[in-house]
Amino acid sequence: MAESIQEGDMVFVADGEDGIGSVRRLLAGGSALLVYIENGGDFEIPASAVRAVHSGKVVLDLDHLPTPVLEAIGNARKSEYPH
Repeated sequence: MAESIQEGDMVFVADGEDGIGSVRRLLAGGSALLVYIENGGDFEIPASAVRAVHSGKVVLDLDHLPTPVLEAIGNARKSEYPH
């Protein structure tokens, strides 16, 4: 990746979409990240599930995420759009 991931970077599932959380810290020598997902809490995300890093943004590859993370992502914006 051209840019490195930094603590505090926003996390997205696609460019142009709303952010779903932020990077809390890098784990295991950079092989994983601890990501806070809104309304879901902290999740360990393998570096292999990162599709792109640019402009302070981390874009995830949904095909490489475990079910609990996908469920949390699905609930990330529910408090903003309750209906």
